[in-house]
Amino acid sequence: MATVRCGLEPPYDYAPFAMKRPQVCSRRHFLHANGYSLGTLALASLLEKQGLLGAPVKPVIDTNVRYDLTPKKPHFEGRAKAMISLFMMGGPSQMDLFDPKPMLTKYHGQKFPGEIKYDNLAQASSKCFGSPWKFQKHGECGMELSELLPNLGKVVDEITMVRSMTSGVSNHAQGLYAMNAGRSVAGRPALGSWLTYGLGSETDELPSYMVLSHPGGLPTFQGEHFTNGWLPSLYQGTLVRPTEPRILNLDPPASLAGTPQQRQLDLLRVFNEDHLNAHPGELDLQARISSYELAAKMQTAAKEALDISGEPEHIKKLYGVDNPITKDYATRCLIARRLVERGVRYVQVLNAGQSWDQHSALASSLPKLCGAMDQPSAALLIDLKQRGLLDSTVVHWGGEMGRLPVLQNDAGPEKWGRDHNTYGFSSWLAGGGFKKGYVHGETDEFGHKAVIDEVKHYDYHATLLHLFGLDHTKLTYKRNGLAASLTDNQGAKVIDKLIA
Repeated sequence: MATVRCGLEPPYDYAPFAMKRPQVCSRRHFLHANGYSLGTLALASLLEKQGLLGAPVKPVIDTNVRYDLTPKKPHFEGRAKAMISLFMMGGPSQMDLFDPKPMLTKYHGQKFPGEIKYDNLAQASSKCFGSPWKFQKHGECGMELSELLPNLGKVVDEITMVRSMTSGVSNHAQGLYAMNAGRSVAGRPALGSWLTYGLGSETDELPSYMVLSHPGGLPTFQGEHFTNGWLPSLYQGTLVRPTEPRILNLDPPASLAGTPQQRQLDLLRVFNEDHLNAHPGELDLQARISSYELAAKMQTAAKEALDISGEPEHIKKLYGVDNPITKDYATRCLIARRLVERGVRYVQVLNAGQSWDQHSALASSLPKLCGAMDQPSAALLIDLKQRGLLDSTVVHWGGEMGRLPVLQNDAGPEKWGRDHNTYGFSSWLAGGGFKKGYVHGETDEFGHKAVIDEVKHYDYHATLLHLFGLDHTKLTYKRNGLAASLTDNQGAKVIDKLIA
């Protein structure tokens, strides 16, 4: 039998001190060992000759569809035009901020009279943990808030407090996906992407969806907060840095500024359009062409919008830009107002990591977080209202979950914390058609589970889209032959009680 050389086996040794001979194997061995290369190619060739090879799957492309950010008509007349989401990754503690529970205080240190589903069994405890902070009523509506939020107390007559929010998934990733993208799975478009997909943008000089990051970095799961998922990449959030330059590479080289740059862009546009015509339905290519056109306009518009130096001193002081504790969050809230004022559809203001995730040291960490964001958040509502923007701008404050009524890490009061809870937590909303001075829903007497007027995450999304004039069952995107949506056939309903 003929032999060929191959490199599959160790060298053959016929004598301890003899020279090693070349490796050999049979033709059969050679074909067997290489079956996933030459053999596979031969098989494909034979199948093709006999007409048995399946045709390659070609994606169905609708060449009439072109995705852009031009303003779109809503399904019906809406109340809201823009949204600012103050997202608190980690899970703010509702019974320490928004949802007073005298019974929890009464049972402090005693065994919780019911069942608790823990996320972290290693540090779990069944002892009730009454809030260390006092609550009092505020505004004409008499809404009760924690003493940690004195500035929010001044604007409660503008907000809807939802005390019965649920998502039912006690983990940060799944909670984020549910509250931000409709389902507790990764890879889906974020809320901001759906709004810009459905309504386009009211400015052609700035991105329609902008994300203001924290100096300490992005939240946990980073880009999942502002991903376009399987929507065209045109609808992805644009990340804005926390320090100057807030958007990189806005300035062209001096040699290209003005006419030379414009001539280059005009030529590039011609090439891109020709290429797009030759490759219809290429969504990423459409998005890239749009991004080139937008980038040139942003050189002036973005720098102006992100620069607060021209704001009056009394406005900066209102937000707390003059205070080192509040300066960062105040600056970003003020920029958020400037962006929606200039036609940006959706703005996210993010924290770093999971800073609201107080599994321990709640007594020391929660006051610091509130001290940094309470004044700027309240100032945002005041400023939007005095400019006539609050009626058309939704402001959202909340995280992906809340906390349990029992203490965690029972190693002394200074180390006490709370574990995750997604069965009843709080978020507040203002403007854009939400009721003013209204408290919606209730949790049980310990703050564990929603018991009255529960708002599931997809009900919240359906209601929000409704205020923008969008029917959540009709705002769809064809994916794999199916019409996918933000609420995604989960039985979502608009909560009429939340609407003014």
